[in-house]
Amino acid sequence: MNRGARGVKLLAMLSMATACGQTRESQAAPSQALAANKSATVSPSRRTAITEAVARVAPAVVTVQTEILQRVAPDPFDWPFGGEQSQQRSAGLGTGFIIRPNGVIVTNAHVVAGATDVSVMLRDGKTFPAKLLGADETNDLAVIKINATGLPVAKIGNSENLLIGEWAIAIGNPYGFLLGNSEPSVTAGVISGTGRNLVARGEGSAAYFDMIQTDASINPGNSGGPLVDADGEVVGVNSSIYSTSGGSIGIGFAIPINRAARVVDDLLEHGAVRRPWIGVKLRVSGANNIRAAITTGAVVAAVVPGSPAANAGLQPGDVILQEGNRPVRNQFDWEAALLDLRVGQPANLRVRRGGRELTVQVPVADQPEVTAPKVQVLRELELVTVTPAIRAERNLRSSQGALVFNVSDRVANDLNIQRGDVIVQINRTRIGSAEDAAKALNYYGGRGPIRMFLERDGQIYITDFIIR
Repeated sequence: MNRGARGVKLLAMLSMATACGQTRESQAAPSQALAANKSATVSPSRRTAITEAVARVAPAVVTVQTEILQRVAPDPFDWPFGGEQSQQRSAGLGTGFIIRPNGVIVTNAHVVAGATDVSVMLRDGKTFPAKLLGADETNDLAVIKINATGLPVAKIGNSENLLIGEWAIAIGNPYGFLLGNSEPSVTAGVISGTGRNLVARGEGSAAYFDMIQTDASINPGNSGGPLVDADGEVVGVNSSIYSTSGGSIGIGFAIPINRAARVVDDLLEHGAVRRPWIGVKLRVSGANNIRAAITTGAVVAAVVPGSPAANAGLQPGDVILQEGNRPVRNQFDWEAALLDLRVGQPANLRVRRGGRELTVQVPVADQPEVTAPKVQVLRELELVTVTPAIRAERNLRSSQGALVFNVSDRVANDLNIQRGDVIVQINRTRIGSAEDAAKALNYYGGRGPIRMFLERDGQIYITDFIIR
């Protein structure tokens, strides 16, 4: 090799050495340099409508933590040795989102159902005890509040003008803290359908009406989180998945935000939601014939005497075709329409009777047990006398009795009763009214064991207890 070639080779080796030296020196703080360079190289094309929408809403998404205290009966084999009831604690997790900067949060009713303690963790990991302001099990919505101010708020959108196929973003906490931190997860898909009536079981309640369907993945723990559109506005409250495996298979459902907003306003103002009632019972197809239920229309089977529907002239055999601008094609559509009726405002019904159609305006009233006189028993048990209207509305087999209108969790657990039960007999005393039940309980209280006979879901149940 000539000297010129050796000089070129030596120059190359020196250059490599110099480069290596620079590399070693630059290793003093590589992470900061790489991080700064990485942040600076995010291209505008990576910032999509989805990322912008998430940035707007995610700070207002929270984790809802619950604790349920359950009484556990003693082991029968321990009774001879003085076995007593014990208490068992179980934890639950869900999602919610902040709607007011003073700590008002929306979540699902089934997330907080039966909880003895509720707490909320913000996105930054701060945790606050929460108070339940109100819950509506029919619509699966609840409002809770934490003692904090200046919180980020999710912007509320409009669920009336959703487009099939537009972006849908689900934000929540699937599987809770198994993912290792308090940051919410994001899944994206499209609006798959609107006005869906989910009559089979999913996560949450057994039936939902007039729901938003999306293929954005919703998994256990997402319940109560927001469904967001591409503008970064909340259009629904994630509530249920339809799944045979317990995980997402691309069919999720959310409560329309317009309905949720009305329910939340009622809960904040009154602590409860007024139930609309007009007094019609529809012809119901068998549970094994969903196809027939969808296609046979909303046929009036009976009209409660003295009800708003009876006074407006509705008759058995009428077919309800429309409520306002909403088409009513079957019994499920009617259940969905009922959710949006407001007490004190008329329902404008389009009805087919024989070969003609007519318009009937029906006043919307409270459900009959709401306006019925109440009898307070045991301080934490409120009863209502069963009337023909209540019997017809609730499809009760018993023609008389005392309907459990309200009951505290403590009494419900101790007496093994629940709202909606009908007390038909106490010991050997037949119960014909709420007053009869009150007298019987007062008489038998302190005199020994009490056996109560209840109608629940068309069956008679027996519960035994002692009032000391």
